Formats: sequence, C-alpha cells, structure tokens
Amino acid sequence: MPHFTVVPVEQQQEPPSGYDALEGLSWVDYSSQPGGAPRRGSQLRQRDADDTVSSDGHGNHKESSPFLNNSEAGKGGDYYDRNLALFEEELDIRPKVSSLLGKLVSYTNLTQGAKEHEEAESAEGSRRKISKSPSMGTLMGVYLPCMQNIFGVILFLRLTWMVGTAGVLQSFLIVLICCCCTMLTAISMSAIATNGVVPAGGSYFMISRSLGPEFGGAVGLCFYLGTTFAGAMYILGAIEILLTYIAPQAAIFHSTGVHDTSSASLNNMRVYGTLFLTFMAVVVFVGVKYVNKFASLFLACVIISILSIYAGAIKSIFHPPAFPVCMLGNRTLSRDQFDICAKTMVVDNMTQPTKLTENFCPNYNLTSEDCDEYFRFNNVTEIAGIPGAASGILKDNIWSNYLEKGEILEKADHPSVDVSGHNSKLHLYVYADIATSFTVLVGIFFPSVTGIMAGSNRSGDLKDAQKSIPIGTILAIATTSLVYFSCVVLFGACIEGVVLRDKYGDGVNKNLVVGTLSWPSPWVIVIGSFFSTCGAGLQSLTGAPRLLQAIAKDNIIPFLRVFGHGKANGEPTWALLLTAVIAELGILIASLDMVAPILSMFFLMCYLFVNLACAVQTLLRTPNWRPRFKYYHWALSFLGMSICLALMFISSWYYALVAMLIAGMIYKYIEYQGAEKEWGDGIRGLSLSAARYALLRLEEGPPHTKNWRPQLLVLLKLDEDLHVKYPRLLTFASQLKAGKGLTIVGTAIQGNFLESYGEAQAAEQTIKNMIEIEKVKGFCQVVVANKVRDGISHLIQSSGLGGMKHNSVVLGWPYGWRQSEDPRAWKTFIDTVRCTTAAHLALLVPKNVSFYPSNHERYLEGNIDVWWIVHDGGMLMLLPFLLKQHKVWRKCKMRIFTVAQMDDNSIQMKKDLATFLYHLRIEAEVEVVEMQNSDISAYTYERTLMMEQRSQMLRQMRLTKTEREREAQLVKDRHSIIRLESLYSDEEDEGEAVPEKIQMTWTKDKYDNEKWRRNSAVENFRELISIKPEWGSLNQSNVRRMHTAVKLNEVIVNRSHDARLVLLNMPGPPKNTEGDENYMEFLEVLTEGLERVLLVRGGGREVITIYS
Repeated sequence: MPHFTVVPVEQQQEPPSGYDALEGLSWVDYSSQPGGAPRRGSQLRQRDADDTVSSDGHGNHKESSPFLNNSEAGKGGDYYDRNLALFEEELDIRPKVSSLLGKLVSYTNLTQGAKEHEEAESAEGSRRKISKSPSMGTLMGVYLPCMQNIFGVILFLRLTWMVGTAGVLQSFLIVLICCCCTMLTAISMSAIATNGVVPAGGSYFMISRSLGPEFGGAVGLCFYLGTTFAGAMYILGAIEILLTYIAPQAAIFHSTGVHDTSSASLNNMRVYGTLFLTFMAVVVFVGVKYVNKFASLFLACVIISILSIYAGAIKSIFHPPAFPVCMLGNRTLSRDQFDICAKTMVVDNMTQPTKLTENFCPNYNLTSEDCDEYFRFNNVTEIAGIPGAASGILKDNIWSNYLEKGEILEKADHPSVDVSGHNSKLHLYVYADIATSFTVLVGIFFPSVTGIMAGSNRSGDLKDAQKSIPIGTILAIATTSLVYFSCVVLFGACIEGVVLRDKYGDGVNKNLVVGTLSWPSPWVIVIGSFFSTCGAGLQSLTGAPRLLQAIAKDNIIPFLRVFGHGKANGEPTWALLLTAVIAELGILIASLDMVAPILSMFFLMCYLFVNLACAVQTLLRTPNWRPRFKYYHWALSFLGMSICLALMFISSWYYALVAMLIAGMIYKYIEYQGAEKEWGDGIRGLSLSAARYALLRLEEGPPHTKNWRPQLLVLLKLDEDLHVKYPRLLTFASQLKAGKGLTIVGTAIQGNFLESYGEAQAAEQTIKNMIEIEKVKGFCQVVVANKVRDGISHLIQSSGLGGMKHNSVVLGWPYGWRQSEDPRAWKTFIDTVRCTTAAHLALLVPKNVSFYPSNHERYLEGNIDVWWIVHDGGMLMLLPFLLKQHKVWRKCKMRIFTVAQMDDNSIQMKKDLATFLYHLRIEAEVEVVEMQNSDISAYTYERTLMMEQRSQMLRQMRLTKTEREREAQLVKDRHSIIRLESLYSDEEDEGEAVPEKIQMTWTKDKYDNEKWRRNSAVENFRELISIKPEWGSLNQSNVRRMHTAVKLNEVIVNRSHDARLVLLNMPGPPKNTEGDENYMEFLEVLTEGLERVLLVRGGGREVITIYS
C-alpha cells in the first residue's frame, strides 16, 4: 500500500482572477516540485515510486489543463482546484462550470444581412472593434424592415383593380385569407425563432434545422427563387410606373396598329426591365452599403404614399378631386384617344364634330351608315371618377364584376341602348386585358403580404432577438393587414367602379388610379411608389444571393458549391450572377400579373414548411423544443399549413404542381447525392416516433404467414486485422433481401469490453464500410465476449428490437475444420446451429460462398435446384423465389426435386407436388427421385470406419503439435484414396491446389477396384494406428447416417452437378455432443462434389401459404 507524507508549504501569493476569484478558488502549481507533486495549502507526496499523485488512472502524469487562461498556461503548470479534486482527472473533457459560462458570455452572433459586407468595404472596416454588441431594437430591427418588405408594388398598382373586379366583400375575403396565412405563419416562425439563436440564413436556417437538410434545401431554394422572382416583379412594377404614368414618351416600341398595343408594351417592359436589372445588379455588386443607405429613404416613400391615400380619402368627403370619366352609353372610353368628352363642339358659332366623333365616324356624319352603330344610338356623358366617401358609391362596388379578356368596362346602372358596335373600335374603349376570377386575384394579391421573414433574417443585429422577432413581426403584419383592410373599404367607398376596374387608368387621363385619390397630388403616389418599388427590387437582389450563399456553404447540394464563393469581403459574386440570370427570366415574361403567381407559389411553399416545422416539433415534444414565445399551438400551425396549401391550388393549380415538383426533385437530389447532415431536425424525431409506434404495433403478435419474410442476422467472421473474412456472405444477403426487410450484420470479438472497446469500434466501422460497398440495407452490431460462442449466442438472443427481430441466421461454413488443431472452430459452428434451433430461428449456411456470384454478375441461364427431403415450413420454396427477384438470379429456372422411397407412389407424388406449387403461385419444374433400398456399401462402411478412427485418436491420444499434424496428414492421405475429390472443396485454408476436377459417383465395384489397386498403401496406413476396430464393431447409427449421406450425395451430384445453386435440407446436430465431429463429416459427405450449396434449416413455423 502506498504511503503519503503531509508537508506544509507557503501560501500562494498571486491573486486568482476571473471566475476563480468569484468562487474563491486558488490555482495549483504542479511544476514547482520535482516529480510533478502539487503545491497546495497542504501537499501530498507519495513515497511509492510506482504511483504519482496526479495521474490518469494508469500511472501517467497529468499535464496542463486546456481550460486555463494564457497567462496561467504560460507557466506550464497544472491547475486544479482543491474543491474539485474528485473530478480533476476528467476536467480535460468535462470543464468547470465557470469555464463554460466564460465561453458562453464571450460568444457573439455574426451580424446578418449586408452590414458586415458594408463594414468590410468601408475604410474604417479595418479599424472597427473586434466585437460589437448588437443594438437594434424591435422598432428599427424588425417592425420597420417587415413593413418595408410587406408593402410593395401590388398595393399601388393592383389593389384598386382587385377591389373593382372582385368587389369589396370578396376583396375583403382575399385580404383576410392572405393575412391569416401570414399571421399564422408568423406565429409558427416566432416559436421557431425563439427556440434558440438563429444565425445567418434566416428562414432557411429555421426550416433546415427544424425539418432536416432535405426539406431545408428544397424549401430554401424555393424561398430563394421566390425572392429572385420578387425582384423581377418589383422591377416590372417600376417599369410599368415609368412608362405608363411618368414618361410614356420614353417607350421604344410603338404599336403599328390598333390591336397590337400589348406586344409593343411587353417589348418595352423587356428592354427597360433588362436595363434596370443590369443597373441594380451592378449597384449591388459595387457595394451594398448604397442599398443600406437608401433603405430608410425607400421606407419613407412608402409611408408618405400610404398617408397621402388616407389624406385624400378624408378630403374626398368634403371636396372630391375632379377626375371625370367619359362614358359612351354605359361603356367607358379611353381618354388618351380624344380631348373633349362630347360628340360635337361649337367653334365660332358653328357645330363641329369632336375628335371622339372622328374616331367613331370616319366621314364625320353622325347619321351615316359608316358611323359606329353603338356610337350613333348612345349618348356621351361624363361621370365623376372620384365621387367621394360621402357619395354612397360603396353599395355599387360591394359585389364582384369579373370580366373576360377583351370585355369592355361598363357601368351597369348607366342608361344605354343595347346595340352592337364594330370590333375595330375596341381600342377606343377601356377593356380587360386578362380574364379575371377569384383565384386569379388571390395569386396576384398574395405577394403583397409576403416579407414577414425580414425580422428573423436580422436576428444577429437585434439586442434581444427572442423578444423583438415575435413582437415586431406580428405587429408589422397587424399594421399592414389593417392598412389593406382599410384601403379595400376606402377604395370601394370613394372611387367609381369603372375607374377601379381600369387597371392602367386609361379612363382618367392615364393617371395612376390610386393616385387620383391621393392628396395633395397624384404625383406623390407615382413618385413614391416608383422609388419604393426600385428599393424593394434592390433589397431582393441583395438578399437572394446571400440566401443562396448560405445554402451553398451548408454543402448539402453539391452542384451549388461554386455559389458559396465570392469576393474577399464575402460578397456572393457568383450567387449574384445566377440571381440576375433567373430574374431576367421573370423580366422576359414581362407581365406583372403572370410573374406574381409564380413567386406566390414559392413563398407559399416556404410558409407551408415553416408551419409544418412548428407543428412537428410541438407534437413530438422534443426536449430541446422550449420556445420563449408561448402563444403557439400545433392546431394553429396545421391551420396555417392548410391555408398555404389551399392558396397554392386556388391561385394556380399548375404553378402549384410545378413548384411542388421542383421542391420534390431538389429533396430527392439532396437525399441521394447531397452530404449527410445531422442537425437534430424534427423529421428525424418524427421518424423515431413513427418507428416507435410501428414497433409497438409489431409487438402485438408474430407476423402472419403471408407477411413472413426472412429477417436476417448475418454472422461475419473477422481476421486478425479486423477485415471481413468472407464478404460474399453480405453479397448473398443483399441478393436475398433485394433491399427489403431487416438485415442485421453482427460479429463477436473475443476479449474484455473495457479493454477491447476501441477494437469493437474499429470492427463496427469496417463492417459498416463493407455493408455500404455491398449495398446492404441494414444495421451493424458488434459484441465483445470472453468466448466467441458466447458472443454469438448473445447476438442470436438480443439482436433487434421489439417486433423488428431477426427470424433467420446466415452462418458461414467452418472451412478447414478437419485440419484445425483447435476444435473450437467447428464446435462454435455446431453450438450456433443448436442455438438457432433452440430459438426457433431459420438457419442458412452457404457452403463454398467464395464461388457465389457478385452483384455485378448476371446468370443468363442455369437452374436453382431445390432438394426437398423433409418439410421445414416452406423455407426451401420461398428462398429461390426471393433470390429470383434479384437481377443476378432473375434468368435462372427453378427445379424442385423430392425423394420417394420404395413404398411411395412417385407418380402421384409428382402430381401432388405440381398442384401444391400451382397453388403457391411458384413456377418450377418438378421431379421425384426414387431411392432404391440397397444394401449398405463397403464404401459407406469404410467412410464410417475412418470417421470413427479419427475421432477416437483425437479423443484418446494426447498428441504433441508435431505428432497431431503428422497424424492428420496420414488420415488425409488415407482419405484421399477412397473419397471423392473436387476442385471446389471447402478446404480453402489448406493452400494446396487440386490438379483436376473429378465428378463421379462411387459404387461398390469402383471402390473394390480402387481398393485392390492401392491395397499396399491401405495396409501401410493401418499399421500406423494402434486401434483397429472392424466393421462389425462400428456404431450402427453412424453407419446408417453415413449411408444416407452417401446415397443422397450420389443422387444430388448426378442430377444437380451443373446447377447454379443447390438448396437442400440441413440435418440437425446430434443431441449427444460427443458426436459433433461425426456430424461435420456427415455434412461434408452430403455436399461433396457440389459447387454452390445452401444448407437450409427451418425455424419450426410455416413461412409460405396457398391462401390469399
């Protein structure tokens, strides 16, 4: 026993620092004393030279701790606290709480968005502080950015048109559905965002870490595409404002006729849109700091524009603005074709036709037949375009008025004569450019409620993200929803219906319709909406490349890796280029009404999965799901998810299918090609819950015979270097399973678990690699036991879980068992056979497994022969059928042989067997082999004699190693005279090559001739052994069994020597363990001369049935 001496020392003078000072701790110096003894308030010095005070449990010295500050580490000492002596040996893997908290306090988020890139570009970037704490509050960090992203081009360009077309009630319903969708999504997003820190990536990060890399990558790319198309939509909106309301004369293409105005305007949109996109991409590339500097200006434009709408609505109560609309009968006329709303005018006391009349009547004669009929019979009148909020126009606008493409805008209650006019005069009226319906309007309006992710994307800039994100996002949605609801009512109450349905303001002198209501001037809305739309486009082109860069840097989609690179300061150059190319596709569409539903699909899919993520996490109740935001529920998430899905198909079912197809393709690509990530996602938790539920269901009872399939436990043998000795066992298992059912690959390692843990881990990794190479869908299990046979027994007993347990064992044949000095090899084999029998498991023993085909080979012809000797539950019928499902064995034919005795009716047996196979729905050739009742041959007696002689010698004589080798060689030499020799012998470990392949059936006459020819060799052999039992003294049970093995082998070799695979019943081991060696000899005799043999032993239950 070691002895210790207590030696007092001086107190340490250096004061502690940091958390140690707070806790009253002192550091310990191991370097000041020889031998590494510590200096403390009291010191322990050990006199025993074999042990040290500071050790890792194996006599090794402890060096410096990795959790010390630099000044202390520089002293080269070891610092343990006297109060933590019990844990000092584990401090290198389990740090003190003070160390952990110190690291957490110093942790800071990287800022999100473009702030860090702006700093990198500025001259002060190199001199900025190393760490700057985020300081943005709820208002500036979440509320206003969300407002800026939600309010957009649709509010100014399409909301009035939607109200006039759908009516106030249905418009209210559209806004309500869309706002409910975003509000429910915001609730789910708040729960996810407050369940821990959300780094770069925003919504993509939340979805991918909640639903896994497959869903995260698919939805992240959908969100990226949505943001990119949003940029295209904002640019198209800006061009529409520019060419329609600000500078119509800037148009490059002009209509050559009265009917091709749309094509000219689309081409203008394409040209100017491309120019705008190029300019914006250059701005983003040069420096996002310019985008950030003007962000507040763009937000101010939006707020001022909205306030001017409310001011105009209030003013219209007392003094409505003058925007007259010219009506011909009840039809709305386009004011850009004429100046005076009348048929005639008085000039110098003379009545002259107006320009309007000239357009309808080429010869200026109102009574002429050339004059348009509708123009002749209807009067021209003017109505107020903005009657005002007190006019009661709301009751006329409350119901829907959907139009087909080309249909003229009409005021229903206006007097008119119902006659048809010339189609050539259509361009003089205001008409619908697209067919409208409730679903079309939903798809066009939805982009105006997107943008709710702006707050979560800036989580690193927020002082308290977990408080600011829910409050700011929900308040922003509530504010914008209130604005939309009030605008729907105000537009319906203040503006004439035909003006509302006039998408481009043709009836009010090409004025922006919402601008006619604004105060003090329509130009407030026009200029404000133009700048805000440009700003939104810049924001989209800034955010989309960074989202793509975040996805690329996660390395889950291999072909996107190039987009993770950029400039030295982190600017995503390649991602910006791809974004510009995709946005150009949206620009080439050139129609705001066609681009809006596309991005609606992508945003709706993103929101759908945000709700799904929250619902899954809530229902699974994972321990890590602890959001600070408490006002969520899985039912709300499911409701939001249902609304998203419904909106997708309501707005455009074909776009919805395309978006889902794109997301599905990305999902499958990531699943099969992408890098595997373990993010603790909800889908993995869902899989665990589903597996648990299924396992509990399976536990209710054994599977029905119709559902039975071999669930394999493959027992592998490893060599000294932990390499799989016979990998073809796995190949055979994969061919038998064809990817279906359960496969467990197990092995047993001899040793002590505490000492052999590393070896077990290495063996497990080796087997996993081999499983992957052989494409086996299964699991690996390694057991360490004092004896290999005990380890195998443990595997057979305990592998699997619940109802997912193996019902069949695949076991390799013990090659070279005759020459083995150690009988444990074949004794382990026989013990395993007994274990499987006791556990009522099926057993498959592939013999000569090295000659089995690989997965790359194809058998274009050949037979799989089944020798059905005894009934074992139908395993022999089922296994060839399962093998034929694999491409290697698919072209092989199945033959079934059964053995008939002399007293059996072989003809009737063949008919019955054919009928049985017909009911089993198995196609196979049937043959009945008759076994003659012949006398036991001398060859059988001689084989039995040699078997018993060898057994007695090994039992009774304790030979030295050299003597045993010599004796075994003599037995082998004697055996080679009288036994069938085959090239495909299992003695792979002998290392001796057989010169030629011999396939013949031994008879008594052939044996006598051979015996006479080699009689001298036989006599010499018999002289070498001291025990000479005669045939009469042989065990008659062994003689009968050897006779059966010889006769069956003769018949099998005769019929199946050229078969690709032979399956036959495996006889059970003897109950008396003294006959184990004889049992091995019986199996060798039974399978001699066969290239590939599969010995099958049933598990004691029916595995195949004739019933449906």
